[in-house]
Amino acid sequence: MLTPILLISALAVSGLLTLLYFRFRKLNAEHQGLIKEHSELKDRVRTIVDIDAEKQRVINEIEALKRREHEELQAQKQQAMSEIEDLRKREVIEIELKRRQELGNLEADRTRLTADIEGLHVEQQRAAQQLQEQSQRAQVELEAINARAQEAQHQAFQTFQQQKQRMADELHSLQSNINRLLEEVKPLSEEAHLQSFGFYKPHYNFASSEHYQSALEEIREHQKGMIKSKVAAICRIEWTVDGSRAAGRKQTNQTLRLILRAFNGECDAAIAKVKYNNIHVMETRIRKAWETINSLVEVQQCQIVPGYLELKLKELYLVHEYQEKLQEEKEEQRRIREQMREEEIALRELERAQQEAEREEARYSDALVRAREEVADAVGKKQEKLLIKIGELEQKLAEAQANKARAMSRAQMTRSGHVYIISNIGSFGEQVFKIGMTRRLDPLDRVRELGDASVPFHFDVHAIIYSEDAPKLEHTLHQLFKHRRINRVNERREFFRVSIEEIADAVRKNHGEIEMVLDCEAIEYRKTLAILTEEQPLSSRQTSAADSGLPQYLKIKTL
Repeated sequence: MLTPILLISALAVSGLLTLLYFRFRKLNAEHQGLIKEHSELKDRVRTIVDIDAEKQRVINEIEALKRREHEELQAQKQQAMSEIEDLRKREVIEIELKRRQELGNLEADRTRLTADIEGLHVEQQRAAQQLQEQSQRAQVELEAINARAQEAQHQAFQTFQQQKQRMADELHSLQSNINRLLEEVKPLSEEAHLQSFGFYKPHYNFASSEHYQSALEEIREHQKGMIKSKVAAICRIEWTVDGSRAAGRKQTNQTLRLILRAFNGECDAAIAKVKYNNIHVMETRIRKAWETINSLVEVQQCQIVPGYLELKLKELYLVHEYQEKLQEEKEEQRRIREQMREEEIALRELERAQQEAEREEARYSDALVRAREEVADAVGKKQEKLLIKIGELEQKLAEAQANKARAMSRAQMTRSGHVYIISNIGSFGEQVFKIGMTRRLDPLDRVRELGDASVPFHFDVHAIIYSEDAPKLEHTLHQLFKHRRINRVNERREFFRVSIEEIADAVRKNHGEIEMVLDCEAIEYRKTLAILTEEQPLSSRQTSAADSGLPQYLKIKTL
């Protein structure tokens, strides 16, 4: 009866032992895996964060493994106790001793397993300690790497700062050189604004262009004489080439010819370009060329003499003034041609007026003779009508004879004419007047001629003054207002910035009482302003002409 029970118990214990054995092998395999994982972790540890995470994971797995093993042992123990309890109930007496023996064996196994688990735990602690030590070593190495990186970064920054400072110094040096070169080139620039040029005072003031041409020929002959006599450029010492003075003189002569050719080329280019607005620039260019060329041959102790430079500058002044004199002569010739044209037109008008007066005189004379012949044969009312007609014809004949006499007198008087005062505020603005003279019988023809397509609006006439000495009256007015001229260079431009009241006072003092129109009618200009105002948006119609989108010549306050 006891044998089957013992057999069952033995089998149960054997199964339990087998299970424990396989569990131990599994734990051992897992332990080997942990060791392998530990070795792999040792290879993968590179940064502090990865090492700490791996360490925590291993600890967590060990703790989980311990809990799992403990739970499994408790479950197995409970199962074995239940089986023993069942056997004990059926065969309490028979199996009590066996159970105690088995319990003793189990306790021994449990003690052995606990010892194994504790050994595994010690191994785990040792592995964790090794991981901690590796982590600390990695931290130290990482700090050393960071320190080396910071040192390298600091050195790189210092190198960059040094390069930056060196480049800044080079940039400053280059900028200084650029500024110096710009200062040297600035006087030679021809693109300067016209307002930067000073007034040129003539050096010669010859009366005609022929005098300038003669002076130019003399200056150029003097230059040729200096070059032929070899005093335009000199060398202060006598050079030798390979011990030969002749070769040295030849080399010196070649150098002198070379610098003279270079200087003459620079001077010719400057003189060819000289104009009213660059005379000072060209003078500076010639002086700069002289200084530069002399500095290049200073080592050879060669030099272009200052006297030759002065001759070139005189040539520059003469060419400039010669061109200005030619322009003045052209303007004078144009003025004379215009005056001759005006006089020719006035003469033709006087001839036409004289011929017309003679024709009217002959016509009225013939009509008067016929009327007198008819009145001798007429009687009554017809005779009275003829007498009245004879009186009218005699009056018209007297007027025709007076017109003829006036035309003949005007033809004989070459200084009689009209002085006109006109304005054009749409073109030139307020208080700008043209004071001119014409000898035409109808002076308005001249005013209409001035208001052609060259100006946007017609001129307004303020006064037409007849004078037996019109040139004198015109010259007097021009002299009174010469400081008010718009164009101070060309006096043929007879525009003055002055008020109409001042002009009226001057005319009264030098001619007598006249009828002067003080207001500017300017019909086309004012109509244009009205059209532009209508074209503006309603919100901006209240703005003044100066703030509106009007053209510049229309931005004038309305009188």
